[in-house]
Amino acid sequence: MKKLHEQKSIINPEVYNSFKQEVNNYPDAKKHQIVSFIKSGIRLIGYALLFIDIPAAAIVLIASEAVGVLEELV
Repeated sequence: MKKLHEQKSIINPEVYNSFKQEVNNYPDAKKHQIVSFIKSGIRLIGYALLFIDIPAAAIVLIASEAVGVLEELV
């Protein structure tokens, strides 16, 4: 009996290689999660600052949106 890696695949190699390349191009889920947590922390700080200093809160919340854009690129 042939070993698993020696067996011929019934999958079209061209389709499989194309699929494999697409899967490798997906974003890193762990990095996305970390950046998402950072963004959420910044937002919490921004909302807490609303009670203390509205202009500072606005700056922090805008910064959290910038991190949100970065989150989508990770």
